[in-house]
Amino acid sequence: MTTRVHLRFFIAGVLGLACTLGIAAPARAQGFISPLIGFDFGGDANCPAIDSCEDKRLNGGIGLGVMGNLFGFEEEFAYAHDFFGKAPNLKSSALTVMTSAMLAPKVGPVRPYVLAGVGLIKTHVEFTPSALLTSDNNNFGWDVGGGLMITVAPHVGLRGDLRYFHSFQDMSVLGFSVNNTKLDFGRAAAALNFTF
Repeated sequence: MTTRVHLRFFIAGVLGLACTLGIAAPARAQGFISPLIGFDFGGDANCPAIDSCEDKRLNGGIGLGVMGNLFGFEEEFAYAHDFFGKAPNLKSSALTVMTSAMLAPKVGPVRPYVLAGVGLIKTHVEFTPSALLTSDNNNFGWDVGGGLMITVAPHVGLRGDLRYFHSFQDMSVLGFSVNNTKLDFGRAAAALNFTF
């Protein structure tokens, strides 16, 4: 099957899961806001691996969503400055906007979860000082991951997760497509989790 056919099956599956979650969501669903801080690693990120990175670049963002007793839904926005590394006359960044379905069973004050979703992965590379060479990529992509939420006080918790991001489309550099080079990277993050 072609990549386009795989993409259609993946989108149909995510939409079907989202509809199922919407129908099956209990009346006592709980909203949440999770400001996060973390760093990207592996793949195209500046850090080669999660445990052997001397030059971590911060990634900040926020997740907004709702969870029932078993299923949930999250919209997450995250931004990383100097995503491709730091060098003279180079500026780079990566923005991810992901819509994810969550499987998050509640076990007392602890809630382990796995998630998968789709969304936008936007990269920007600029060679300064003249900024004549600039590359912007808006790619449709997916993420998958998991983590743990722990309630430490009423309506306040801690959260940690690992995610993997991957684009469906090939990257382009300065307007030229780089075949068979899809953007991919991991992210480790910690967050506060405010429920309401």
